[in-house]
Amino acid sequence: MISVDTNIILRLLTKDDQPQYKKAFSLFKRENIYIPTTVVMETEWVLRYAYHLTSSNIISAFRSLFGLPNVELEEPVEMAQALEWNEQGMDFADALHLTKSKGTNRFITFNKKLISNAKKLTDIPTDKP
Repeated sequence: MISVDTNIILRLLTKDDQPQYKKAFSLFKRENIYIPTTVVMETEWVLRYAYHLTSSNIISAFRSLFGLPNVELEEPVEMAQALEWNEQGMDFADALHLTKSKGTNRFITFNKKLISNAKKLTDIPTDKP
């Protein structure tokens, strides 16, 4: 099994550099791939801000990628939950922060939108300081 960096996933999903896309595709075709949570978070950010993809496009691409039989995520349950909350309108990074905070007493933030979304979508106590 090999781990991949954000740039490998970006080349695979965007096909914006054909020689690198072919190398990334070849890796995914022949290897078992492990994707750390941090790589997924960075990939989402780059796809949203640099490539201007919508959340629904990113979610669809991630679900296709994560559904490959040779792909293993670091935290598949948390990732599935974060994608679901993102699909329901929560920022992806915020959703990931919250899902990784399950089991704590409260998640504290200055982000009012995050607090509002958390109260609507989750059972994780979220509040301002």
